[in-house]
Amino acid sequence: MKRAKYLLVLFVTTFVYVALSLTVGQNSMRCYRQMEDQKRIVSKQKADIQNLNTELILELTALKNDRAVIAAYARKLDYVAEGEKLVKITGLKPANNTVYETGSVIRHVEPQYVSEKLCKIASAIAGLILFIFMLMGDFKNGNLSFKKNYTTINGIPVYDVPQI
Repeated sequence: MKRAKYLLVLFVTTFVYVALSLTVGQNSMRCYRQMEDQKRIVSKQKADIQNLNTELILELTALKNDRAVIAAYARKLDYVAEGEKLVKITGLKPANNTVYETGSVIRHVEPQYVSEKLCKIASAIAGLILFIFMLMGDFKNGNLSFKKNYTTINGIPVYDVPQI
């Protein structure tokens, strides 16, 4: 039973590795949140661009089919129809052309995480430190020593085993 306590070293090593992996590792909840935020931004921009595309398709359809829209667009470009009288007013700014906001470029950002190798090294170091402390405790309590517990007679080891 005394040696079974060394299983604690394996448990602690595994626990430290799992804890590091789940909190700051490559597949951690923190990385998941960062990727979800990025997905949310991309989805919003995609929806904005789809709305703009829908508006442009409606405008194109109107320019192809509706005569009133064609005439209004032609007037914007300083065309006049037959029979219309043209009045020029000086000193006014020219009409602004519509500029469509298509969004900004979104670049993929790698999530920040600690590598798996570093998580494994940190857990191995934690397990090794615990193992060393347990060995020192066993040496101190006398449960473990490097003394020879037997004597030799003519080269044959003789152990001091209590008789039952």
